[in-house]
Amino acid sequence: MASRSAPDRAGLPGLILRSRLIAVACLVIAGAGVTTSPVSAQSCQALWVERNSYYKEAGYCFKTSRAIGYFGNRGCSYDYEGDVPLSVNVRDRIAEIKAMERRFGCN
Repeated sequence: MASRSAPDRAGLPGLILRSRLIAVACLVIAGAGVTTSPVSAQSCQALWVERNSYYKEAGYCFKTSRAIGYFGNRGCSYDYEGDVPLSVNVRDRIAEIKAMERRFGCN
């Protein structure tokens, strides 16, 4: 019987872990007063990176200059977000991230 925690794609667990560590690090740094940026701006950036990391890992072809500049489009295969093969768990996490982005007022 296959494990329920088995990744849908190779490398995704490591990418998720790195994204979450980046998000936590941003919040810790902001809480320590090391930066002059608002906490919500740092949180928005971390959430944006995590959300789009899922799409990058799955082969999405980004459209915005921000995403292309950050992630690039090398090796992309899917032009439409809805066509990107993501597990139910990843889609649920993306929905959570989008809800947090709305709460923070992220762009």
